[in-house]
Amino acid sequence: MIENFPFYLSLIIAIVLLIMLANKIKVAYPVLLVVAGLLISFIPNIPVIKIDPELIFIIFLPPLLYEAAWAISWKELWKWRRIISSFAFVVVFLTAITVAFVANHFIPGFSLALGFLLGGIVSPPDAVSAGAILKFVKVPKRMVSILEGESLLNDASSLIIFRFAMIAVATGQFIWHDAVLSFSWMLVGGIGIGLLIGWLFMKGQKILPTDANMDTILTIVAPYLMYIAAEEFHSSGVLAVVSGALLLSNNRHNFLSTSSRLRGINVWESVAFVLNGLVFILIGLDLPEITADLEGVSITAAIGYGLLITLVLVVVRLLSAYGAVIITLIARNYIPVADKRNPGFKIPALLGWTGMRGVVSLAAALSIPVKLYEGGPDFPQRNLILFITFIVILTTLLVQGLTLPYLIRKANMPSFNDHLPDDEAEDMIRHEMAKLTLKHLTDNYNELLEKSSFLQQIHEKWKGKIDKESDVILSSETKMAYLDILNTQRAWLIAQNHDEKQHFDEDLIRKHLMKIDLEEERILLVH
Repeated sequence: MIENFPFYLSLIIAIVLLIMLANKIKVAYPVLLVVAGLLISFIPNIPVIKIDPELIFIIFLPPLLYEAAWAISWKELWKWRRIISSFAFVVVFLTAITVAFVANHFIPGFSLALGFLLGGIVSPPDAVSAGAILKFVKVPKRMVSILEGESLLNDASSLIIFRFAMIAVATGQFIWHDAVLSFSWMLVGGIGIGLLIGWLFMKGQKILPTDANMDTILTIVAPYLMYIAAEEFHSSGVLAVVSGALLLSNNRHNFLSTSSRLRGINVWESVAFVLNGLVFILIGLDLPEITADLEGVSITAAIGYGLLITLVLVVVRLLSAYGAVIITLIARNYIPVADKRNPGFKIPALLGWTGMRGVVSLAAALSIPVKLYEGGPDFPQRNLILFITFIVILTTLLVQGLTLPYLIRKANMPSFNDHLPDDEAEDMIRHEMAKLTLKHLTDNYNELLEKSSFLQQIHEKWKGKIDKESDVILSSETKMAYLDILNTQRAWLIAQNHDEKQHFDEDLIRKHLMKIDLEEERILLVH
C-alpha cells in the first residue's frame, strides 16, 4: 500500500485534470474517466488494482447516496413519486426478470438463478452519469427530478434482487413466502432505521453545544452509521441512508446553524467530487483483474454475451418508459396524477436512453464470493458475470453517454409549466420579500429604525432606492434586529417552498436561502 501511494496520489491529480478536460470539451466526465482508467490499465508496470466490493459498498456508496439525497427536492420527489417508484422498483424488477430469462436461454451454463443474479447486478442505472450529462444540455425540470429520484431508490431494489438470487444460487432453492417477508423487512426496516438514526442526529445536534466543524463531521458519520446499522439488521442500507438523509435535509434549518450549513455544503461538494471521480476511474483500472480468469469462454463470446445483455437493458428500459406513460394516461381518469397532459414521445424516449450503468453494478458483481461456501466448489460463472457487467458498464457509458446530449438537443423538447419562469419567479419572490421586510421593520423596529442608519439603509434597499448598504459599526441591538429580519425572510421562503399552491422551483428558493445564510454569516463575522 505504502509503495503504491504515489500512484494513488497521481490518480487524484489525473481525475482533476480529466474532469477539467471533460468540462472543456463538454463530455460527461464518467465517460472520460472510465476510458482513461482503461487506457492506464494497459501501461506496463502499473500496479494492479483489486477493488474490494466492501470498499465500494461501505466507503463510497453511503456518502454518495447521502449527498444526492441532500441535494434533491423533496417537493419534486413527492410530486413525481408514482413514475419514480415505477422506474426504481417495477422497471428494475422487469429488467432483472428479462435478463434472467435471456441469460438462461442464450448463455451456456446459466441457470435461471444465475440469470436473476446477473439481472440484479446490471438492472440499476447510474445517476451520476446521467447527472453529469444533463448539466451540459437544457432539459425539462421534471426529467431531472425523475432521474434524481429514481437514482436514490433503484440501487436498493436491485441489491434486494441480488441478495435473494445469491441465496437461490447457494442453496438451490427459493422460498417465496420467506422472500416476501424478507423483502418487506428490507423496505420497512431500512426506512425505519434511517429515520430513527436521522432523528437522533437531528436532536443531538440541536441539543448539544456543537460548532460548524463538529456538525460537518457528524454529517459525514451519519450516512455510514445508517448504512451499517441497517445492514446489521438485514434490511436495506441504501434505503436507510436515503430516508435518513431526506429527513435531515428537510429539517436542516431547524437543527443546523448558518455556519454549519455553509461549511457542510463546501465540504460535501469536495467529498462527492473526489469519490465520484475515483469510482469511475477505478472501473477502467479493474479490467485486468476482470479478464484474467475467463476460463472456458473466449473473449469474443464473452463480449457477445455482454453486448446481448446491454441490448436487453436498453430495450426493456425504453419499453418501460413508454409503458409508464400509457399507464399514467389511463390512470389519470381514475386517480389524481402529477400532470394529466400527454407528455408526447420525446420525454419517454430520452428517459429510456438514460440507462447508463455504473459503480454499484460493478461492486455487486465483485462481491460475488469465489466459493459457494467455505471449502466448497467455485461459484458458478463468477468470472463471466464480472466480464459481462464490465461490458455493460463500458458500452452504456460510451454509447448512451456520448449520444444522449446530441439526442436531447435534437429532440427540442417542449417546455412545461411545472414552475414559474425563472425571471418571473425571481421578481415575484423579491417583491414579496420586500413587502415582508418593510412591514416587519415598521411593525417591530419603528423606533430603532429612526436612530439606526444601518436599518435605514436596509429600509431604502428593499424599497429599491439603493443597491446595497454601506458598512457601518452595528450596535448589538441593531444586529439582533437585522438577524431577526433575516430569520423572518428565511421562514417565509421555507413556507413558500412547502406551499403546494406555489410554483416556485426549489432550486430558486434554495438560492435565496443561501443568500440569507451568507448575509447572516457576514454580519456575525464582520460586525
